[in-house]
Amino acid sequence: MTKRNNAGVYQKSNGFWEYRFTIVVDGQQISRKKSTDEFGNKLKTKSEAIRAREAAIFKARTDRERQREIKRKKVKEVFQEYCEKGRNGKAYNTILKQDSLWKNHIKERFGDRFIDEISVAEIDDYLSELYYIDGLSFSYVESFLKMFYLIFGQAYSRNYLDVDTYNKLCLNKGTKISMPKLKTEDDTDIVAFSREELALLDEYFKGTNAETAYLLGRYCGLRINETFGLKWNNVNIENGTITIDRQMQYQEGLIKLVAPKTKNANRTIYMNEKLKRYFIELSARRRQDEIQFAALREQNQRFIEDVDGQKIYSTELVNCLPNGKIQTNNSFKYPTREIKSRLNIQFKYHYLRHTYGTLMAEMNTPAHLLCNQMGHGNINVTQRYYLAISKTGIDILKKNLNQI
Repeated sequence: MTKRNNAGVYQKSNGFWEYRFTIVVDGQQISRKKSTDEFGNKLKTKSEAIRAREAAIFKARTDRERQREIKRKKVKEVFQEYCEKGRNGKAYNTILKQDSLWKNHIKERFGDRFIDEISVAEIDDYLSELYYIDGLSFSYVESFLKMFYLIFGQAYSRNYLDVDTYNKLCLNKGTKISMPKLKTEDDTDIVAFSREELALLDEYFKGTNAETAYLLGRYCGLRINETFGLKWNNVNIENGTITIDRQMQYQEGLIKLVAPKTKNANRTIYMNEKLKRYFIELSARRRQDEIQFAALREQNQRFIEDVDGQKIYSTELVNCLPNGKIQTNNSFKYPTREIKSRLNIQFKYHYLRHTYGTLMAEMNTPAHLLCNQMGHGNINVTQRYYLAISKTGIDILKKNLNQI
């Protein structure tokens, strides 16, 4: 067996190990001295130090080799190459958003710049300008940050950025491009309706064309596109479950049913008894409508493309009017204005989802179960509902304080 070279490794006084080396590549001297491996872990043994040193030497040589091959490209060339080769399989809405950010903002400012001459400070200043001066929302500015990470990542993978520049821009914690500091007045909290507001909303939507969609948000926490993409064959009234495996989207002016954006959004949701009874009645009314409004339904129903590319009738959707006309998320534009005017409630459909999550958290639903029901990809997102301060939560807090 070949004996490993032990030169350049030594034990420190604290018991850990360290390595050092000096090599010459293409006439350039490269020196390193470290007490951690490539992942930042302390070197506890001599063999670990030897392996880390060998890995570091290999990386130094390959990085230098790679630098010789770097080709200079402009930002617009990198983005164009990504569009042509790198985003196959991306969701339609993702492509639209990327194109919008590029055409309306980034192209003019950075398109003709060489990718390797853009500094961290330039990007940070640009993001600050968008947020503080142009007044764009914090979440929208985050979209720009993701775009820059995407563009620099593409440049690095295609050999248009050297490793040190890429690490400085995107990886190193102390230097990488980052979001501006959040303004104190920005509302990034969860917005949940109070019990009193829910009572008013229940009364407002009762018997309206939007009642079914409202109840799905109220008692299941569905996203609005999931609500209007729900098909009858995904509702199991007997078991009291709803399967979410598609959502409604507008694509090039057409209504289509497409797969959820994330894997976790595919889920089975459990209905409470109130919603289950409602669907029993709704199903019975649907059967009556098929007879009573047969001619109208035949005239008004329209073909839409399902997730598998097949054509289905709009009457297969849960949120379809008795006369066969399709409903979409635009169906909530009028109620939103009316609720603000008549009830003085700032209503957004997504707030129903916030309310569902908050109420479930208040009732001590296990976080991993709520995470599944809401279709979150990260349980840390779900945890926000347990940390959100609601009126009910404050009342419980005050009651507990009085018992100290």
